[in-house]
Amino acid sequence: MTVEPAKVLLVDDRRENLVALEAILQGLPVETVSVTSGEDALKQLLLDDFAVILLDASMPTMDGFETATHIKQRERTRHIPIIFLTALNYDARLAFRGYQIGAVDYITKPFDPWVLRSKVAVFVDLWTKRAELAAQAAERRQLQRVVVNALALLDASPANPTAAATLLRDATTSSNRPE
Repeated sequence: MTVEPAKVLLVDDRRENLVALEAILQGLPVETVSVTSGEDALKQLLLDDFAVILLDASMPTMDGFETATHIKQRERTRHIPIIFLTALNYDARLAFRGYQIGAVDYITKPFDPWVLRSKVAVFVDLWTKRAELAAQAAERRQLQRVVVNALALLDASPANPTAAATLLRDATTSSNRPE
């Protein structure tokens, strides 16, 4: 059972902020995807699954709040945690707006990079565990299908125990292979 590495979507209209975020997350078991607009973020979310989104609150054209609203309206993406990042001075109304949309955090710059890194690591770990559980469930469903087919071979007239045993042996051998 192999699980793809978690992806983190970085959204900021300033390239230097994206480079800084990539540096902060370096060494974590993640693949970062950087985009410079809300529109590009929404396009990326159609292509990939992400463990967490780091989203600049203040961007031209489509700001972070509007982007987050679109993200939370889509069935496929509404569960993705969003951490807002902003260079604006802390404003309780803006923070509340972010939380109201569904963000898990609202962080003002400058921030402690180790705190952000730790928060991202928690969401990456949760995403990885969920992906592992989903892969195990799929594997169990496949084994259940094999068992049903083997039982059908045993219930057939005439019964075919050799074919049933081969089917079960092949299924358990392939599911127990080291990765």
